Amino acid sequence: MSRRGWLLFGAMGLIWGIPYLLIRVAVRDFPPGTLVFARTAVGAALLTPLAVRRRALPPLLSRWRIVLGYTAVEIAIPWLLLSEAEVRLSSSLAGLLIASVPLIGAIILAFLPHDRHDERLTTTRIIGLAIGISGVGLLMGVDLSSRDVWSVVEMCVTAIGYAIGPIIIARRLSTLPSLGVVTASLLITAVAYAPYAVTHWPAHVSAAAGWSVAGLGVICTAIAFLLFFALIDEVGPGRATVITYVNPAVAVLLGVGVLGERFTLGIALGFPLILLGCVLATRRAGRSAGDELVVPEVAEP
Repeated sequence: MSRRGWLLFGAMGLIWGIPYLLIRVAVRDFPPGTLVFARTAVGAALLTPLAVRRRALPPLLSRWRIVLGYTAVEIAIPWLLLSEAEVRLSSSLAGLLIASVPLIGAIILAFLPHDRHDERLTTTRIIGLAIGISGVGLLMGVDLSSRDVWSVVEMCVTAIGYAIGPIIIARRLSTLPSLGVVTASLLITAVAYAPYAVTHWPAHVSAAAGWSVAGLGVICTAIAFLLFFALIDEVGPGRATVITYVNPAVAVLLGVGVLGERFTLGIALGFPLILLGCVLATRRAGRSAGDELVVPEVAEP
């Protein structure tokens, strides 16, 4: 990998590990639905001029129904549920639960018609799924209480959406401009949540919450997607997906180091198992250990 590729990889690993911390801070003042609007509106405002200049939006019109479906499962619903869950869950725990996305993606692909040989459910992947699921179970069993059950359900639905979104991209939207798909999704979500945001805007917003929303919209959405497109161009989609395994670790480090969240036994034992399971469950069938992974995109939190 080139020096530019490593720099982009490092930047993306950090940037998409930050949202969990920022969401946790922002929901102290912003209702979850209002937070989703603010974040998508900022991101859309920054990306739309670039998408218009590159004429990345018109090609989407022929597949607008699929774009709407992708928007719902990848952004509109997951970002709301993630924000609601972080009202109760720590940012580090939320980040680790989202780490199960590659596992869910591998399970979904196993039950879909196989477009490629590398989507088969092999013995290695089955072992990986078992290890990863045991890690998630250990994490939840040690770190969660009965009052967190609904938050866990919200995180599970979020993870399922994040797993389905990339499959839609790979199978139905791969020929469309990525910038156009992302920009349209942000615009659609912002418009959908605007009525709620107008009637539920907080009377007081702390500096920390305000800066968190700005960081989510500017850094973790607009800049992040531009850098991710550059990373794909530099190293290819397979290697680019490896940042999926870096983000949760960043989320834990920031949650513990910045917000003072506890580094629990569940995190210490569960995260390595989730990470190992994801690597095994998403390995290409019939390839060596150093080859690309199956997951076509990275779920942006």
